[in-house]
Amino acid sequence: MSSAANTALPSTRGTLYLVPAPLDFGCDSQAPLTDALPDATLRAASGLTHWVCENAKSTRAYLKRVDALHPLALPLQEQTITELPREVHKKGDHGGKGSAVFDARPLLAAALAGHNIGLVSEAGMPAVADPGSSVVRAAHDLGLAVVPLVGPVSLLLALAASGLNGQNFAFVGYLPQDGAERTQRIKALETLAIQSGQTQLFIETPYRNGALLQALVQTLQPNTRLAVSSGLTLQSAHTRSQPVKQWRQQSGGPDKNTPAVFAIGR
Repeated sequence: MSSAANTALPSTRGTLYLVPAPLDFGCDSQAPLTDALPDATLRAASGLTHWVCENAKSTRAYLKRVDALHPLALPLQEQTITELPREVHKKGDHGGKGSAVFDARPLLAAALAGHNIGLVSEAGMPAVADPGSSVVRAAHDLGLAVVPLVGPVSLLLALAASGLNGQNFAFVGYLPQDGAERTQRIKALETLAIQSGQTQLFIETPYRNGALLQALVQTLQPNTRLAVSSGLTLQSAHTRSQPVKQWRQQSGGPDKNTPAVFAIGR
């Protein structure tokens, strides 16, 4: 690269911060931010003025809660908040489901101009069981520093609380909604879990929690262990982990308004 080109670049580039959000998005009640997020994370979030997010409305609501603890560097109405395209939410970041790989580099123009950018999802750690990995990949491709901040990751909290294998596990996203396809997928995941010892983690839209739990209890073998964690980090947090034959003898499960993580294994 020529010296003329070098002088055209800003002397300091911004950093991409991965900002965790609380896990109470969409829940009936909210816990204090300080119950789930360290003060250092909240201070770092308050100092950012540029954001890439899953949903602008929920991001503004989150920043309003942060502002009550640490004043924002700019008023909420002056923050620059850019949403990821809807197609990224539906089809993912990496060309899955027949879509093209999403190029997120244009979303990081502010970082190339010297501004720090926060990446945030609606709940938990961005880019983990949520959109955003394309933004992280683009940051690396552009030579930007990427800094993950400390905060809740529902998958790891649920895994730790399950009693299932935490040395070998996989997150498989959402199961099919079609009954026959879902049953087939459950059986395939169970076979993998039993034969390899690899814990299988998955999630569902909260209002479908009951239907998924029913399908799991009906489909899985009696001795397969099923764990369900709901309301993680909230006062109502609950994890139930036991063989399927015991699930069949008891009623109850995650509330339809509360996010849950499901896990199967041996």
